[in-house]
Amino acid sequence: MFDPPGSDQVLSGLARWGEERAAVRAMILTSTRAVQEARADPFSDYDVILAVSDVRPFYEDRGWLDDFGSVLVLYRDPMRIVEGGERFAYITQYESGLKIDFTLCSAGTLVHLVRGAALPDYLDVGYAVLLDKDGLTHGLAPPTHTAFIPRPPDESMFLDVIEEFFHEATYVAKHLWRDDLLPAKYNLDHAMKQVHLRRMLEWRIGTDRDWAVPTRAYGKGLKKLLPPTVWQEVERTYAGGDIEQNWDALFRTIALFRRIAAEVGERLGLEYPDALDARVTRYLEEVRGLERPVD
Repeated sequence: MFDPPGSDQVLSGLARWGEERAAVRAMILTSTRAVQEARADPFSDYDVILAVSDVRPFYEDRGWLDDFGSVLVLYRDPMRIVEGGERFAYITQYESGLKIDFTLCSAGTLVHLVRGAALPDYLDVGYAVLLDKDGLTHGLAPPTHTAFIPRPPDESMFLDVIEEFFHEATYVAKHLWRDDLLPAKYNLDHAMKQVHLRRMLEWRIGTDRDWAVPTRAYGKGLKKLLPPTVWQEVERTYAGGDIEQNWDALFRTIALFRRIAAEVGERLGLEYPDALDARVTRYLEEVRGLERPVD
């Protein structure tokens, strides 16, 4: 039954759980739930860092996750050596709707972070200390809340994104001509849009908002940051399973990318490569017009 507990109940429960376990030395809340100005909803997860005396028992036996409810499904991030110590994550979805992304690290990792010159992005976005038994977080720099704010591209970066975008378009054309929908969708909807068009849209937002607004993973929240007319164009770049509709979506995607990239270039004093655009667009039109072999 979807009935996630309230934020105050979850946070107090987490702190109490950590207080009762000797191995847990500190607990830090990060991301959306740690930022007062952020708008959380029932699906907003709790990003929690647990600094523990030994991460291995938590990695080898995940039964402790049941302390927070019945686990619906789980992703376990593999163990890595990060910032001087072992670290792994449990991305945990509970049946109630509660979602907690636990990151487990050694207590020494916090000492390493306190000594660092700057916070890593996952803390700089915002954090709140829920528990600290040993003063491990004392001296941890305050967040600047500048993590994940797009930075203006230089000429090389700007041109690379454009060239990679058009290179992916040639794959879309090939797969559509072959009537091979899944790889066409990968190159069109993931590579061209999720990777390159999204990047250009984020740069457009940066130029609109003086490079002061952070963007979120996978384009979350872009609808609210872009002008409504631009977002409507983004929506029109998506199509279902019909091959001809996906050809149309490809050219609509290019038209939108072309306009946004040209605007970004003009605002940053960078020249949009019209000749490259024209060559590839002509090639794509030729491929679309080729007669397909009879199956």
